[in-house]
Parts: sequence; structure tokens; C-alpha cells
Amino acid sequence: MPSLRVIRRGKVSNNNKAVSVLVSSTFAFTICFAIWMMFAVLGIPIKKMLGLNETEFGLLAAMPVLSGSLVRVPLGIWCDKYGGRIVFFLLMLATVPAIALIGHATAYWQFLVLGLFVGLAGGSFSVGTPYVARWFAKERRGLAMGIFGAGNSGSALTKFVAPAIIAAWGWQSLPTVYAIAMLVTALLFWVFSATDPSHQTNSSVSFSEQLKVLKDRRVWRYCQYYSVVFGGYVGLALWMTKYYVGEYGFDLRLAALLAACFSLPGGVLRALGGWISDRHGAYKVTWWVMWVCWVCFFLLSYPQTAMIIQTTNGPLHLDLALSPWVFTGLLFIVGTAMAVGKASVFKFIADDFSDNIGAVSGVVGLAGGLGGFVLPIMFGALLDLTGIRSSAFMLLYGTVCVSLVWMHFSFRPQSTK
Repeated sequence: MPSLRVIRRGKVSNNNKAVSVLVSSTFAFTICFAIWMMFAVLGIPIKKMLGLNETEFGLLAAMPVLSGSLVRVPLGIWCDKYGGRIVFFLLMLATVPAIALIGHATAYWQFLVLGLFVGLAGGSFSVGTPYVARWFAKERRGLAMGIFGAGNSGSALTKFVAPAIIAAWGWQSLPTVYAIAMLVTALLFWVFSATDPSHQTNSSVSFSEQLKVLKDRRVWRYCQYYSVVFGGYVGLALWMTKYYVGEYGFDLRLAALLAACFSLPGGVLRALGGWISDRHGAYKVTWWVMWVCWVCFFLLSYPQTAMIIQTTNGPLHLDLALSPWVFTGLLFIVGTAMAVGKASVFKFIADDFSDNIGAVSGVVGLAGGLGGFVLPIMFGALLDLTGIRSSAFMLLYGTVCVSLVWMHFSFRPQSTK
């Protein structure tokens, strides 16, 4: 894998400082993402305690995703204006009280409100992406942003850590542990990160002026792609632990471990996606990502089915179902494809909007986050309505179809080469 070349106002800068920024930001984002996804595991005992239906569980799991998505645009713009280091640091500190209070909540509405404040941690992506990108040369930004984006693996971290903490000390202890972890992470980030005033935009540029770039139709196209590869990733990361418990009857620890087989590659391999996008281009990589997801979602959509076929020798009983191991293998492939796709979409942004990465990445991140908010609620509603758990994958299959059609007509000259 090629080395990262660093720039500062067109000149080679201190490589050690840039690497320190990348490492500290990636670590901080990993912890933020783990906390952002905490209800994927924590929500299961809460659901049992409060007697929630599937739709209510989906709303509970998705509440942090909503606020984390809505703040992405202003956070991205503030990062451009004030610098990523200070915005990232203050954002982490702001979430600590709400995280700690979750352990004392007793009513459904209390969990929903606190979830909104905890969700601010998810906005860290729109701060860290432009903050990290500006330390590296344009031809290496895909790799740099991919490494930072590997912090999505925090979703898998929650699935490894949270069940053990809950089993040992009860679910109320998890928020306390996470609040301490967030506070320590914020302090470590401040110590090991750095500031470069040249990376900030002119402070006289207004909010509305920075948002003028949103008139570009390319921004909305990238929003659609990201709502699939990131929104779908978040939605499944929140839903899969519960899916394994309900569909295969596994206990919480095993279900979370198998769900991590999707979450872990979906985060860690994002760096690989950035490198591939640098080499082969964002269009070609995103195109193949969508096709891989299309095939996998088609197979995952098929519900467990029992059929009786009348033959000349009597009735033939035929069972069609995915074993948990085949199911997990397909999820691993989907997670890998989404990791690559998340990086390739942001390679589009870094190439096309290098002077306004913060605002554009904020909007695209908002679209992806809103996808991650809506999907768990829709998964729950579809399950309540149909009783078919694989209906979640039917929905995702349809979203990928929309993306493939849109991408084909948007890049028609390239697709015919």
C-alpha cells in the first residue's frame, strides 16, 4: 500500500504531525461511533424491560442516528471556519452528560430524549473528514479519509464490549463506562492532535454562501449513493444483533459476535476502499460496489420457506432457508462492499469539491445518516406488518436498484467506454 504524502499550502509539511492527526482522529472517531451505535446492544434489554414492539425498538435504536445526522451540515461548516481540532474536542465533551444519564432513565421517552443528545457523537464524521483530508495531498486523500473512516469499526467494538459489560454488571453500567471512555478519548485527542490555521476558510464567509454549492446536482447524487452504503450500514449494524436473536434464537453474546462479522469489515476495510478508489477512480469502484450489494441483498431477501411438492411418488417436502453461517458469510461480503463504497463516495467529494469539503461532506453525511435513522424504523414497521424478518433486506434490495439506475444514467458516457 502506498505511503501517505502530506501537504501544507502546496509544500511538504511535517509528516509526524499529520500522522498524529490521522491516528488521534481515527481513534476518537472509533469511540464516537461505538457510542453512537450503543443502542444496537443496549436496546435489547431495554426493549424487554419496557415491553416495546418492533417499531418502538427501531425508533429507540435510531434516535442517536437522527441527531447525529442533522448536526453534520453545521459541524462540517464550522470545521471549515474554526478548525477541526476545537470543534471535534468540544463535540465529544458535549455528549458525556447525556451518555452517563442513560443508566438512570426509566421511561421510554427519557431514553428517546437522551438518545438525541448521545447522537451528537455521530456528527464527528463531518468534522474529522475535512480535518484529516486537508493534511494530505489530493492524490492520497482517498486513502487518508478511508483510514479515518475505518473508525466505523466502532460499531463492531460495541458488539464485542457491550454484551460482556451487560452480562457482568447489568445494562445500567454500560452508559457509565461509555461516558468515562468518551471523556478520556476527548482529552487524548486534544493532546495528540494539531492545528493548522491555513486549513480554515475565511471567517467572513457566511453560512448561506458556503451552502450555495448544494445547488450542484452532483451533491444530491452522492447523497443517494451514501444513503445506501452508509445508511444501509448503520441500519443493519443497529438491527443485526436483534435479527440473530429473533431469527436463529441465539443469546445476546453470540448474536452480537456474529453481527460484528458485518460491522467489523464494514469499518476497518474502508481504508482499503480509499486506496482502491485512488487507483481505479470513484466511479468504477462505486459501480461494482452497488452490483455486489444487489446480488447479496437478493439472496438475503428470500424468507425461510417450506414447500410441499406433489410428485408421482407422493408429496416432497422442500425447505429453503439460509443457515446462520451462510447468512453471516453474505453479510460479511455486504459489509466489505459497503466499506469500499463509503470510501469511494467520499473520493468523489474530495475530487470534485476540494475547496468546500466540510460543507459538502456534511450534507452527504446527513443523507447517509438519515438513511440510517429511517431504516431501523422501517425494518421494525415491516416486521410488525408482515412478520417476515427478511423484509429488511427486501427494502435494501430496492434502494440498491434505485442507485444502480440513477448511476447508469448519470454516468452514461463513462459506462459505455
